Amino acid sequence: MKYDSITEIDIHGMRPEEAVDTLSRIIGNAPANVYRIRVIHGYHRGNALQRAIYDEFDYFHTSDKVLRLEGGSNPGITEIILKEW
Repeated sequence: MKYDSITEIDIHGMRPEEAVDTLSRIIGNAPANVYRIRVIHGYHRGNALQRAIYDEFDYFHTSDKVLRLEGGSNPGITEIILKEW
């Protein structure tokens, strides 16, 4: 995966558990210059993925690297904020 200061990943078609595992690896391996991970999960069918992301990284807060979650530019995107820009 190529890391830029904003890293983008599309998790369409993944099961919630698979998406959370993938995001955990990306967050854990993110270099210091990455401050935001844009997750494209879609809406309607992507709602289960969005709930899994919020449960894991916001409600249970399982990663010390995640500062907060934000809605993206549309309902099918969630932004994982690792640090302030």
